[in-house]
Amino acid sequence: MWNKDEVRGKTDQVKGDIKKGIGNLKDDENLREEGDADNAAGQAEEAFGKGRRKVGDAVKDLGDKLGH
Repeated sequence: MWNKDEVRGKTDQVKGDIKKGIGNLKDDENLREEGDADNAAGQAEEAFGKGRRKVGDAVKDLGDKLGH
């Protein structure tokens, strides 16, 4: 199950792709760069969320093995 960081990351990536596409259509370099930045930030946030989820899953698995 995705956590809030992963969802926000995916949303920022889509937002960045849209901005970049509009920037390409309008030949607006600033909008393209803003889209690239949003996309990169979204990828980082998604990666953080995935790592956080994996740590949480590992802790839960350890607790299950210990019988708690």
